[in-house]
Amino acid sequence: MFRGVTKLTLDAKGRMTVPTRYREQLSRGTGGEIVVTVDRDYCLLIYPLPAWEEIESKLIKLPSLNRQARRLQRLMIGHATELEMDAQGRVLLPRELRDFAQLERHAILIGQGNKFELWDEERWNERRDTWLADEESETGSLPADLESLSL
Repeated sequence: MFRGVTKLTLDAKGRMTVPTRYREQLSRGTGGEIVVTVDRDYCLLIYPLPAWEEIESKLIKLPSLNRQARRLQRLMIGHATELEMDAQGRVLLPRELRDFAQLERHAILIGQGNKFELWDEERWNERRDTWLADEESETGSLPADLESLSL
C-alpha cells in the first residue's frame, strides 16, 4: 500500500530516486519493474508491474467503438513504459513522459494505494489549492456514494 506525500528532486538525466520506504514493496515479486504512464490531470502514474497488468487488462476490455474508451486506451496504454529501478533505487523517466507532466527538477510523489502519482511540484501545489478551494465553494455537491462515507 502506497500512501503519503514525498518531495523529490530529479537529477540532470531525468532520474528520480524512489524513497527508501517504498523500494522493498516495489522490488518484492517484480524485481523493481514498474510501469509509468500518463494521466488526464497531466501527472504521471507509477504502478508496480503486476498492478499495471491488472489495469491494462481492464483497459483492453473496454468497448473499442466507444470514443472515450479509445481515448483512454490511447493515453494510458499508448504511453505505458516499463522501467526498472537500478541498485540505488533510481528510475530514469523517459523525456516524453517528463515533458507530458512538465517535470523538470522538483517533483511531488503522491501515494495512491496501488500506485503513485508523480507531479511537477509547482503544478501539484496549484492543483491542490484549486481543489481545496473548489470543495469549500461547492458545499453539498458530493456524489451520493461519497456522502455516506465517514472519514
